[in-house]
Amino acid sequence: MAGGGDGLDKLADLQKTLSKKDRVCSYDRLGEGASDQPDGLQTFADSGRILTAVLDRIAGEGPVVLAGHSLGGLIAARYAPDHQDRVKGLVLMDATTPTLNADISKVIPESATGQVAELRAQTLAVNEGQNPEKIVIADAEVRFAGNIPVEIIKHDKQYDSVPEYGPALERMWSEGQRRWRAISSRSTLGTAAGSGHYIYVDRPDLAVRAVQRVTAQAAGHGSRPTR
Repeated sequence: MAGGGDGLDKLADLQKTLSKKDRVCSYDRLGEGASDQPDGLQTFADSGRILTAVLDRIAGEGPVVLAGHSLGGLIAARYAPDHQDRVKGLVLMDATTPTLNADISKVIPESATGQVAELRAQTLAVNEGQNPEKIVIADAEVRFAGNIPVEIIKHDKQYDSVPEYGPALERMWSEGQRRWRAISSRSTLGTAAGSGHYIYVDRPDLAVRAVQRVTAQAAGHGSRPTR
């Protein structure tokens, strides 16, 4: 599941590698890639209904592992708790943090100016629905998705070039990634050394191994999952 602003073509290399051993599916959400434009603002419930339709078509009632980057990871993490009968594993690659709006508003005050003020305003605007998917990215606490294998991978450096607020933004992001661990009692958190936000591009080796490990663990509890 690609991040916001990205189509399934961005995941082509990762999908090709994983498909050597497993069945893999990626798709364009509304507003992304070749998919239709949304009629209006979307919610996570809307994205969830589309994901369910995709899974119904390609996996039937079979178990699946969801692997998502950025917004795709957030959608996967919000979807899994309500579909524990189907989602048997998660790989979250620098998934959007669960309370990004509150967090960035706390780190960067409204009184800030210059580049950081633009970063704050842009992030909040995007999360209000000013993005290709027109999806409202609201804050919410992490919910438990069952005792499933979950690998959380965070970037190494992303905000180091942001003047004055860079270290605080990195701490904010790292704390948000740690909070994702509450989604399962079998979750792990690691850092992709040398990687920016696009972990599966900068460190495809780590992304591939993470998905393969989670799939193997999920398959050990029943039929072989589809990704």
